[in-house]
Amino acid sequence: MDHSAHHPEAAAHHHAGHAGHDPHAGHAHHAGHAHGGGASWPMAAKATLHCLTGCAIGEILGMVIGTALAWHNAPTMILAITLAFVFGYSFTLFAVRKAGLSWKAAIKVALAADTVSIAVMELVDNGIIALVPGAMDAHLSDGLFWSALLGGFAVAFVVTTPVNKWMIGRGKGHAVVHAYH
Repeated sequence: MDHSAHHPEAAAHHHAGHAGHDPHAGHAHHAGHAHGGGASWPMAAKATLHCLTGCAIGEILGMVIGTALAWHNAPTMILAITLAFVFGYSFTLFAVRKAGLSWKAAIKVALAADTVSIAVMELVDNGIIALVPGAMDAHLSDGLFWSALLGGFAVAFVVTTPVNKWMIGRGKGHAVVHAYH
C-alpha cells in the first residue's frame, strides 16, 4: 500500500514525479487526495459525515432528554451541544484507540481532529434551530421540531464540508486521524 496518501508532503512529492502521467490512471488509488496534496471533496464529505453522525446522535439525545424532562430551552441546548461534542469526539476516540493509541494520545488526536468541525457544525445547526420560528418551543411529537433539527444538520453539513476540506488540505482536522487508519 502506498502510504504517501497519509502524508500530504509525501503525496505532493509522489505526484510531482509524474507530471506527464495520465490524470485518470490510478485515480481510485489516489481518490482520497487531490493532485498537489490537497484534500478531495469526497474525503472532506466523508470526514464531515463522520463528525455529523456523532454530533447528531448527541444533539438528538440531548434534545430528547431535555424535552422529556420539560427543561427550558437554554439547559436543553447546553445538554444537546455538550452531548454533540461528547459523541462527536467519541467516534474518533474509539477509532484511534482501536488502532493502538493510548487514551492520552487518542484524546489529543480526537481534539485536534474534531474540535473545529464540531464547533462549526453546532453553531450552524443550533443557529438554524434558533432562527426557525417556533422550533425552540416545539415538542418531540411536532414535525417542526424534527424538520428544523434535520434541516439544521443538512445546512451544517454543507457549511462544514468546505471547512473540513480546507483543514485536511493543510494537514489539520481529520487529516491527523488518517495516519491511524
